[in-house]
Amino acid sequence: MLNENIKKLVEYGIETGLTPECERIYTTNLLLEMFHEDSYEDVEVEKIPVDDDGEGLEQVLSELLAEAVKRGIIEDSIGYRDLFDTKMMNCLLPRPAQVQKEFWEHYGHSPEEATAYYYKFSRDSDYIRRYRVKKDMKWKVESPYGEIDITINLSKPEKDPKAIAAAKNAKNNSYPKCQLCMENEGYAGRLDHPARENHRIIPITINGGEWGFQYSPYVYYNEHCIVFNGQHIPMKIDRAAFTKLFDFVKQFPHYFLGSNADLPIVGGSILSHDHFQGGNYTFAMAKAPVEKEVTIPGYEDVECGIVKWPLSVLRIRHKDEKRLIELADHVLGAWRGYTDEAAFIYAETDGEPHNTITPIARKVGDVYELDLTLRNNITTEEHPLGVYHPHAQYHNIKKENIGLIEVMGLAVLPARLKEELEILADYLVEGKDIRSNEKIEKHADWVAGFLPKYSEISRENVMDILKEEVGQTFVHVLEDAGVYKCNEEGRKAFLRFIETL
Repeated sequence: MLNENIKKLVEYGIETGLTPECERIYTTNLLLEMFHEDSYEDVEVEKIPVDDDGEGLEQVLSELLAEAVKRGIIEDSIGYRDLFDTKMMNCLLPRPAQVQKEFWEHYGHSPEEATAYYYKFSRDSDYIRRYRVKKDMKWKVESPYGEIDITINLSKPEKDPKAIAAAKNAKNNSYPKCQLCMENEGYAGRLDHPARENHRIIPITINGGEWGFQYSPYVYYNEHCIVFNGQHIPMKIDRAAFTKLFDFVKQFPHYFLGSNADLPIVGGSILSHDHFQGGNYTFAMAKAPVEKEVTIPGYEDVECGIVKWPLSVLRIRHKDEKRLIELADHVLGAWRGYTDEAAFIYAETDGEPHNTITPIARKVGDVYELDLTLRNNITTEEHPLGVYHPHAQYHNIKKENIGLIEVMGLAVLPARLKEELEILADYLVEGKDIRSNEKIEKHADWVAGFLPKYSEISRENVMDILKEEVGQTFVHVLEDAGVYKCNEEGRKAFLRFIETL
């Protein structure tokens, strides 16, 4: 079977355009060498479908991995398998310079054509593992703020016990410094760091600096991209950050770009490396209307208003992005130092700063738009994880930070929920005691809260009910993250801040 599967993989490379026909023999020999095989016989094979969410590719890679295990080349665990199949895929791929050249040739026609080429490449090369991403659960729920996206993330592989054990015994390795560094391109990986041999980065210039453009391997939404600093330096929200956002949007006007905040609790998962996230997707937040227009002295030419959204968002719009950068810098400076004890907003306590902003930039027609989401990371005894963070009553659904993607209205919920919801569904239909099962007892109070709303629960409707309630809980989580609540008192407090501008 080895000859057949190598032939299928090479054919896949040629069909997708990853491998030129003239490199058929060369690519075959690279793969043979990986299996310590020095002979090959050409055979007739059925081609892998190239537009089936990667299932055909997954099947061939799986059979080749089984062969590698059988020959003692790798150990049988997901960690070793992921390292080896990435190395196999790299045998099919062009060098970075060729990918960059093709990207910019497409860009000469249009930015859309360039990103379409690069996104397809990232999927075909198995850098984005389509067959894993397809497992993610996705649905939408209606809310007072529009249609909210819910996902349960299943595309990141579970921690491999062998990888955990190996990591404990491994020497401390600081290369690459993190998963966003340029040094990941072509890196073979380790059990505690993903293989990136099939990774190709597009170098771009942002605000005069060297940056990288790539896609997220976990694709939470369409063409989910990451734009990252060529240097491993911490994230910072400042005037330069606003300039960088618009510098990218000017080059790729069909993409939005945003930044996580730069403080713990309200920031993203990687604060140590300066980066942004963007893509070709319209979130509920972007569709949300301005519910109150405001005017800021000195910026009367800039459209400005409070957005109807659970988090506290000031939207500013102008045809000249420089006006938005100037105003955003003014708002940020004011917010960093702003305290309103009546609204429980403190700029700092004991010298620790609390106020920052999550910004999102986009172009709508010929107008630039910047959403400035006000954030505060203060903690109390009652809310040790953060006052403006998911509150304890919702931790059964979401306990993690509310970062950029969730700010915009897309929940990224933990993989554990898939199994927990399936068990819950069974218990609800059969009328069993939820508290009797340690896997789902955390959901007992939550279920007791929503059950009276439903006159009948059956096998046919139980999962729809659970999905709806998960979605509504996420809406409450977003409301927790808002520094100003969407009520009369909250709007008055928001306007008190705007009056200081």
